[in-house]
Amino acid sequence: MPHDDAVAHISAFADFIDASPSSYHAARAVSDQLTSAGFTELDERRVWYPEAVTRGFVVRDGAVVAWSAPDSVDDDSGFRIVGAHTDSPGFKLKPHPDVARHGWQQVGMEVYGGPLLNSWLDREIGLAGRLVTMSGERHLVRTRPILRIPQLAPHLDRSVNENLHLDKQENLLPVAGVGGEAADVLGALCAQARIERDELAYFDVMAYPTESPAVFGLADDLFAAPRMDNLSSVFAGLTALLDAAPASDIAVLACFDHEEVGSSTRSGASGPFLADMLHRLAGLLGVRDDAYAAMLARSVLVSADAGHAVHPNYAHMHDANHHPVVNAGPLLKINANQRYATDAVGAAVWLRACEAAEAPSQPFVSNNSVPCGSTIGPLTATRLGITTVDVGIPLLSMHSARELCGVDDPWYLTRALGAFWAGA
Repeated sequence: MPHDDAVAHISAFADFIDASPSSYHAARAVSDQLTSAGFTELDERRVWYPEAVTRGFVVRDGAVVAWSAPDSVDDDSGFRIVGAHTDSPGFKLKPHPDVARHGWQQVGMEVYGGPLLNSWLDREIGLAGRLVTMSGERHLVRTRPILRIPQLAPHLDRSVNENLHLDKQENLLPVAGVGGEAADVLGALCAQARIERDELAYFDVMAYPTESPAVFGLADDLFAAPRMDNLSSVFAGLTALLDAAPASDIAVLACFDHEEVGSSTRSGASGPFLADMLHRLAGLLGVRDDAYAAMLARSVLVSADAGHAVHPNYAHMHDANHHPVVNAGPLLKINANQRYATDAVGAAVWLRACEAAEAPSQPFVSNNSVPCGSTIGPLTATRLGITTVDVGIPLLSMHSARELCGVDDPWYLTRALGAFWAGA
């Protein structure tokens, strides 16, 4: 049976997922909790003053950088950073989305990242994201279930159970209704935002699965939900930061956007967001030039991103000596070719944190014959030059519209990140 604290934690996590159908909503959910806890939101377009340093955050589009800093730093202080990402693979609304074909109203979507395409079939889907007006105002929007991508019946394709092929252009247009005229999806979104259609300049709107997260299993020890890659790490980092005790190091939470499409954006891990925030924060603490370079050299980053549990039906796809399972603790992710940034120094930092938190950890390494994914870890290590370690909870069905984890693992990850920020 799951630990009582893990059950309470997974319930709060489910609420966070429900509030975060897009990266922009996730950034809002994070900022709302930070504000409620007494953190100050700063405008990166304005000059900052020292009195705003102690506990603050900045939102840039679908990304957030937050920190909890001591009143002063010394020659031993550094940054202790947890990095995660707010986006997930799926579908993004096209510029001219309305389609009418064969008596059906459909909506044009572009594939975002590398979703498990078949997992989006035959489930009710909503739209969520932001609208930007001609004057530059930004409006978050979120619809009820309005879309569905229907499968072709096996009577019309007898090979469907042996060889399912989905053409991304032709086979993945969701239906939105019936009729000979195209639906006005953008008009519906504008109405929800209470703006006129001609006020809309552009939009960043994603599809999202509308089914709520759920605990299941004979012992209620399994959890299914969308977007756990990587809201699991965002929520763990946020919860740990809110509970972080004062320490000599500066605790930083960096929740980037666009990891699933390479991170090369202004709000992605390859962009300047985190480096800019660290530089400005250090300056307000009186740390500049050579002292700042020394502070970075004393710093550590935990790149937290979900990983793979062993799949019982496809165990041969995993390394024979590394079969991590759910509810046995977060993964320490290792790759000889540095697709993960973990080295022995970073691993020691992580294992000390797990020991201090009484949280188990499991090593993960890929089968040599199976290509390895990557994370923000190598990207931030390259940009900042600081010790980095890659970790994350184990999942089944990663990149599915609905992923699976163990109830205990998000709680273990939160405890370990808290111990990391406490200086373990």
